[in-house]
Amino acid sequence: AIVAAVAPLVLAFALLPPVRDWALKLSLRSLIAVHLVRFVGFYFLYLYQQHALPFRFAVWGGIGDIVVAMLAILLLLGVNWRPTLLAWNLLGLVDIMAVAITAARSEMAVPGSMHQLDQLPLVLLPTLIVPVVIATHLLMLARLWRTTFVS
Repeated sequence: AIVAAVAPLVLAFALLPPVRDWALKLSLRSLIAVHLVRFVGFYFLYLYQQHALPFRFAVWGGIGDIVVAMLAILLLLGVNWRPTLLAWNLLGLVDIMAVAITAARSEMAVPGSMHQLDQLPLVLLPTLIVPVVIATHLLMLARLWRTTFVS
């Protein structure tokens, strides 16, 4: 589901100049602010404590999301040194991909273990929030790439 949602966003960016122009004009602060939603990691930890989510997903994914969200706050407060933004962006992208893979593996290993992601509010994660988070990471990487290698 996540790949199916991200692919059209990437294709639109790659193939449609008006979409690409619009996306490249979005403020970095706005793109970074999207990642504050990753404080959902606290809810993952709560659900693990309630035995409603598996350890690997809830604890490792939750902590990773919380760290990425906390670092986003630092970036929003003005720490925008280019290498810092690149490091945060790569960390956040790796984290969200690992969380998505862990969720899929957990569900395959123990069917029903990820049932919380099948109902509101968490159903919004795989259907909307995670694809947008991945797309913003890719967009920021594209912008960093353009400013480095395109004059």
